[in-house]
Formats: sequence, C-alpha cells, structure tokens
Amino acid sequence: MRYLAAYDLLEATRVTGQWLGATAQAMGSYPWLAMVPNPAIAAMAAWGEVTERSFARMVTKPDWGIDSVVTAGREYPVAVSHIIEKPFGDLIHFRVTGRGPMPRRVLLVAPMSGHYATLLRKTVISLLPNCDVFVTDWHNARDIPVSCGKFDVEDYTLYVAEFIQELGPETNVIAICQPAPLTLAACAWLAEHHPDCQPRTLTLIGGPIDPDANATEVTDFGSRVTMGQLEQVMLQRVGFKYPGVGRMVYPGLTQLTSFISMNAQTHARAFRDQIMRVAKGEGADHDRHNTFYDEYLAVMDMPAEFYLSTVERVFKKREIATNSFTLRGQPVDIGKITATAVKTVEGAEDDISAPGQCIAALPLLTGLPEAMKASHVEPHAGHYGIFAGKSWRNNIRPLVLDFIDSQGTPAEVRTLRA
Repeated sequence: MRYLAAYDLLEATRVTGQWLGATAQAMGSYPWLAMVPNPAIAAMAAWGEVTERSFARMVTKPDWGIDSVVTAGREYPVAVSHIIEKPFGDLIHFRVTGRGPMPRRVLLVAPMSGHYATLLRKTVISLLPNCDVFVTDWHNARDIPVSCGKFDVEDYTLYVAEFIQELGPETNVIAICQPAPLTLAACAWLAEHHPDCQPRTLTLIGGPIDPDANATEVTDFGSRVTMGQLEQVMLQRVGFKYPGVGRMVYPGLTQLTSFISMNAQTHARAFRDQIMRVAKGEGADHDRHNTFYDEYLAVMDMPAEFYLSTVERVFKKREIATNSFTLRGQPVDIGKITATAVKTVEGAEDDISAPGQCIAALPLLTGLPEAMKASHVEPHAGHYGIFAGKSWRNNIRPLVLDFIDSQGTPAEVRTLRA
C-alpha cells in the first residue's frame, strides 16, 4: 500500500464518484425529460446532486464562515489573521474589529485526527462573544512538500508549546479530543523550561490521557494491531496531484472510510433521506444534512510519523498515562505543572474517548494543589456533543468559563457571562 499508485488510485476513485454524480445530475436535469412521468428521473438527478457534492467535499477545506459576532448587543465584524505560520500548522486569531480587549484569552487546540480545525467552528462561535479566541490550524499533509521534513508527536507538542508562549501566561488553553495528552505534555514542558509562560488554565475535553482507563472500539483497535501492520496497510505516499508528492501519510480518505464504517447504517439512512428530499424539491444548499456532511466529509491527510507515533506512544506505550513521555530525549514530568489550573470534561456516552480516559490526567498533576483541579462528566453526552453540540452550549461552556474566571481572571469578565 505504501506507493504513489495506491494513493492515486484512491484519488481516482473519488474523482470517478464525483464525475458519476455530476453526470447523473446533468442527465436528469434536461428539460425534455420533465415530460416523462417517471419519478426515477428526478431521483437520478437528486442522487447525482448529492453524490457529486459529497465526493467534491472530500478534498475541499471548509471555510470558517464566521463573519461577525454580537457582543453586549452590538455586532462586530470578524476576520481571521495568522499570528504564527509554520509548515505543518498555523496559530490563527479571530480578530474582532472595533471591540475592546477581552478579559479571557482562549487558545483552542484543534485535533489533528483526520478533520480540519474548522470542525470546531461551533465551538469558536460560542466563545467569541465572551473571549478573545485563537486556534491551532493544522495543515493537510498532502500539501506539505517533503523538503519540510517530518512531523511527529514531539513536533506537535513543541508547536503547541510555541503557540502558548506566543500568547503569554494569561492564556486559557482548551484542548479537544486527540491533542489533550500532548497539550498536557506541552504545558509540563513549559513549566520546567519556561515557567513564566505557563498558561493560566488548561481544559482537557474528551481526550485519551489514559486509553486503557475505559476501553472503546478505538482503543481496542490500537491495542490489537501491530505497528508493522499499521505501517503496511494504512500508509500511502502522496500522489502526483499535490505539492506533498512522495510524502508518507495516513490518507484522509482511508480515515473517512473508518469513520463511516463505525456507523454505516446511520450514514446510509441519512444519504437516502437527503436524496428523497432533493428529489421532492425540499433540499437546500445549507440544510441540516449539507451543513453536517460538508464538514464531516472534508478530511485531511496526516503525516505518517505523527499517526504512527500517536498510536505507539500515546495508545500502546501509554507514555502520557505513565508520565514517561520524552521530548527531544529529555523526560517531561507532568508533576512539574504548578501554576496552571486543570479541568477535565468527559461525556457519559462518549464512544471514542470514554469516561475515565481524560480524568486520568488529574492524578498525574502531583505538583498542583487540589484546589486547582476540577472535573466534569456530562450526562447523556456523546463525543461531538461535549465540544460543539447542545451539551457544550447549555452546560459545559458555562462551566468552562466559570472555571477560567475562578483562576484569577479580572472581575470585569463576570459582566460578559452568557
């Protein structure tokens, strides 16, 4: 599988699906076919529209689509600016023009797990009225030339540490899902090497600090598959179509296949229902189905070394859970964190990072007073809901902001609470 031809075959299959969809939509849209009293014509056009859109979105990075924010009854324009630009990821800022300084400075550490940082769009929207928001915007590995070198879990950790240093000690870091253990390591590294740059708070949401604390299908897969099998079966070299030609990656399309297979019946039903809605003229460009799947289907390739080192060091060897993680040959002691308050958030029905995996961070913080530790388990919440769904908006977000405020944020912030 580790050949350019395999990657190009995967891309060719996607392009073929997109072409078939466009062809079916065009054929079913000829005016003279409207005279044929057969619902199959409309169904063919609808199938084509849904299919073409789906395959096209798989290689398109979604736009943030955040143009304005309302704060204290006034609407302000929002623009995305780049604070730090690096080969594998940028630090971006949602700059609110005309609004005064905000007491809360929040850095959202986005996952590098197959989707773009735009997966956190709703999270950003919910925080913007009350916070100055920054996000780690990871790049698609297929677009990064081989000359830029490697990118593994240690590089990821150093990127996060550099971003936190740039924003300063008043920063409140929120790590969502996959980056939780590496962000914890980044804060520990800062605590030892740059203690004046430790962030004020760190909130870990649904992250696998200790994958063995409560097994899921994801952790079971990581434990039963050998590293050799992963390297042989999952990895491919980027084909000739993209700037990263020759780079070894875990393809986003392979990841997407795994995502869909976990809930195949649910996805099949969603697409069937959408085709019927479009055939009846009830579909819309930004309806609920398209809004969700435009983001869900937009996948990015991960650097092979990052994918392999994550599986080996976070899941198999449990280096974060056992406090044995090393960075450039030096041990990273999580117990060195003494000035950053830490809160964990878990979903009671999270089937990706089950309850128990994230809260495992708290016992590792031996140098942190108990008063600076907190945890929350959200009842009836799944993985997506704890950072972007109803559970986040109604319950978790207020708790996180209260936690941030409790750690010394200026009193004026209380007037901005939602």
